[in-house]
Amino acid sequence: MTRTIGFDLDMTLIDSRPGIRAVYEELSRQTGVPIDAELAVSRLGPPLTWELEHWFPAEAVPEMFARYRAMYPEIAIPRVLAMPGADEALAAARELGRAIVITAKAGPNAVLHLEHLGLPHDAVVGDAWREQKAEVLVRESADTYVGDHVHDMDAARIAEVRGLAVTTGPCSAEELVAAGAAHVADDLTAFVPLLRAGASPRP
Repeated sequence: MTRTIGFDLDMTLIDSRPGIRAVYEELSRQTGVPIDAELAVSRLGPPLTWELEHWFPAEAVPEMFARYRAMYPEIAIPRVLAMPGADEALAAARELGRAIVITAKAGPNAVLHLEHLGLPHDAVVGDAWREQKAEVLVRESADTYVGDHVHDMDAARIAEVRGLAVTTGPCSAEELVAAGAAHVADDLTAFVPLLRAGASPRP
């Protein structure tokens, strides 16, 4: 039976820190508001609005959100690299059925990243975080979700699918295990045999 395996994007499939750092630096330059871009990229994962709220008053966040996303493709896409094992893990998932990317990033920008890096995938769902990711996993009858954040593991737990975690993001192995990760690895290269061995599809 065909399986569906979900993947987070930022710091799971791609190292988006150089691109995101550059966008924050440009946003700071344009607005004159000091932004610690290094700090911002150290806590990637949650929705963009969460980070913007650290630097701008609430009433300015919608405008900053729109400006960030508008400048993102030109500034960030060329600066981002694939994580070790990303191509192989996605290819392994597609051999088994479908590989879907579920991310808090804007869907069109996520697609641009995947296309720019030539990463194989079957579908992309953007603007999804924690419970929204879980909803997608259930809707797509996924049996596994791969991510780097404790909230990715929360999504897997809520959806009642297996969570596989990498420590390439802001969360430690201990935090990921505590959040419910079935397996934790340094990077995606360890997960190809686990994906192939994986759980049965959801009934």
